Amino acid sequence: MSMEKKRPQLSLDELHQLKWLLGSVLALFSVWTVFYLDVDAWTLLILNTVAISAALIWPGWLARVPAAVHIGAFPVIVICFVTDLWTNGQILPAMIRLDLMLILYRGISYRQRRDDLQLIVLGLFLVVVAGVITVSLAFAVQILAFTACALAFLFVVTLVDATEAKYPPVHTPLFTWRISVATPSWIRQADWPRLFARLRTVVDWRIVTFASVLFAGVVVLSGLLFLAIPRFQLENSLFLDRFMSKKARTGFTDNIKFGDVTDIIADNGLAVSVDVSDPGQMPATLYLRMVVLDEYREDSFRLSPALRRASFGQEPNAIEVDGTERPHAGAPVYWTVYLESGVSSYLPLPGSFERLHFRELQSILNSRNLRAISLRNEPVTMTAYRLEGVNTSPLLSDPGFAENLRNPPRDRNGAPLRYTRRELVVPAQESDQAALRAAVAEITGGATLSAEDFAGRACRWLDTRHDYSLQSATPAGPGDTLTRWLTSKAPGHCELFAGAFVMLARTAGFPTRLVTGFKGGTWNAFSNNLTVRNSNAHAWCEMWNGEGAWLRVDPTPGSAPVTSANEPQGTAAFAARLDRSWSARLDSLRIFWYRRIVNFDQGNQLDTLRAVKSATQQAGQRMRVSLDRLVLAVKTWLVSGWDARRIALVMTGLLAITGLGWAGQLLLRGWRWRIRRNDNNRRADPARREAGRWLERLREKKGEGEPGTDAVWPDLERVRYGARPTWPELEKVFRRARQAWRGRGKSPRLPS
Repeated sequence: MSMEKKRPQLSLDELHQLKWLLGSVLALFSVWTVFYLDVDAWTLLILNTVAISAALIWPGWLARVPAAVHIGAFPVIVICFVTDLWTNGQILPAMIRLDLMLILYRGISYRQRRDDLQLIVLGLFLVVVAGVITVSLAFAVQILAFTACALAFLFVVTLVDATEAKYPPVHTPLFTWRISVATPSWIRQADWPRLFARLRTVVDWRIVTFASVLFAGVVVLSGLLFLAIPRFQLENSLFLDRFMSKKARTGFTDNIKFGDVTDIIADNGLAVSVDVSDPGQMPATLYLRMVVLDEYREDSFRLSPALRRASFGQEPNAIEVDGTERPHAGAPVYWTVYLESGVSSYLPLPGSFERLHFRELQSILNSRNLRAISLRNEPVTMTAYRLEGVNTSPLLSDPGFAENLRNPPRDRNGAPLRYTRRELVVPAQESDQAALRAAVAEITGGATLSAEDFAGRACRWLDTRHDYSLQSATPAGPGDTLTRWLTSKAPGHCELFAGAFVMLARTAGFPTRLVTGFKGGTWNAFSNNLTVRNSNAHAWCEMWNGEGAWLRVDPTPGSAPVTSANEPQGTAAFAARLDRSWSARLDSLRIFWYRRIVNFDQGNQLDTLRAVKSATQQAGQRMRVSLDRLVLAVKTWLVSGWDARRIALVMTGLLAITGLGWAGQLLLRGWRWRIRRNDNNRRADPARREAGRWLERLREKKGEGEPGTDAVWPDLERVRYGARPTWPELEKVFRRARQAWRGRGKSPRLPS
């Protein structure tokens, strides 16, 4: 009787198949974390995915791998790691590639218990590194899937160990290329559709449901602990970012060649997200300054070494940076900027600010007069920082530059060095200077103009001569490239317009420099933040206005040449650029992730707890109001007049409710009876009972790899668990079972 009531279980071979399946899926989840790391390991990623997937679907082909490959695999992996480390000199990327090679080897070789545990540790290393480096929302889902798969994998490994203690595994030597390879017996029985069918038969869904609820409860409890535990100042990268260098995908460096910014515009990926506590303070057209370039040489603009030495001071470790703005009265307005990885080491800044606050200690280079901040190391993950007291005015005061113009430094002989400033240098060849002077004379008409008037005329002059185009070809010829384009009719992009204006303004005697960064963006209607993409990359100019400040000038056609300080502000100004697309929905999820998870501090904790408290109180109040209304309605109904019609309606309603309840109870009982009857029929069927007895008796013989047992085993399982129309001929099946049993030299006790 106990044997009849026992739930069917997976055989040892089936457990090995399930273990192989979970191990392969775990390896794939591990190697796919490379998507979140900026590491040159795409070849290994593709190789791992293809090889492990093939080994999962067709595990038998691994038996054809010569044993010499297994013997030489480890030395080859070590040599590749040492060569990688010696060639690139980067520890963490080399370790990641080493881990991928080890996972590849473990994923396509037959594993014992020790190898399974190694696979979990190797995968956990990649998950931990990706968790430290990335802040992607998709990774949060992947790590949950990895954790669930790892727990199931460990559970099956434990079941395999317990079963092997009772039924030792049998390995069959196969001779391939004159080299003996030990092949597990379960390889010959590998049939994934059949395994899935067996899982549906043997699984206890109550245990699966309980485990799923328990896992979900652990996830929820972890989230609640995340909300409740106080925050401490700890570098979230755990120093791993120091072992990985990341090259910016964009051209925002201190050396810009013509076409670098245009290459960025072709990319529509997310670059910057901006949160403002008071959206009314945001201008209609936001300029995010990043790099200031003063030197023009060899057809490119760059930050001159002299200006770098004079402007950038060192702050090795800083969590707060003081700006040039003075404290303002009233409630502070906070700008939170989320800079994606791979954009630049320079931080996008909307203008002057009072204070900048990082989430963690940063090694930075700060220039107060240039209003530029550069991280010493290229960030390998999203970088968030908060600005307070932001001034988005198109004018940037620079008292140091004004003093330098009034009292220029002198050389050893006492001669002034004023005109050695890079903001006034033009191409060296006389022919180029003559062409620039002729263009300036045409613009000014011989009149003396202010900086703002000259900017307006020069921008209109460029607009009438050149069309805007991302695809531009500079005319060939001698002399400076930028001057040839300026004097031609060829179309151009923002870099050419900005560079040409710099040369014209300098020729006219106005110190001018080129600035690169981002312009504009879209307003996300779901998360209420500004979304700036790489396609918003832009180049413009800053021109000295002669009154102690730099004036922003944008000579690119379609832009306001000189931005007014009284332009419209707030979300109403972004109405034409309101984004309600599906990409905006996805970006809003990213912003929620950044706001509440990545950038979560004690202030966010208090806000979240207040929101939960407020929502709970409001829900309780609504429930009490609804309950009071219901009670009042019932009282009113009860005290109102009763007549025969009303009594008949009440009685009819009670009878209907009683009848529905009785019918539902009958249906439930019938459903339970059918399930119990089907189960009893399955267990009480004589043929099924006999097949079950033979399966129990032949289990040990099957573990020894007896061919006769392997031949009759599928038919016995089909009789025991399968539908009756699929049964083979019972007499032949049981005769073959007796023959397989007698092959051991024993006379069986025939089933009754």
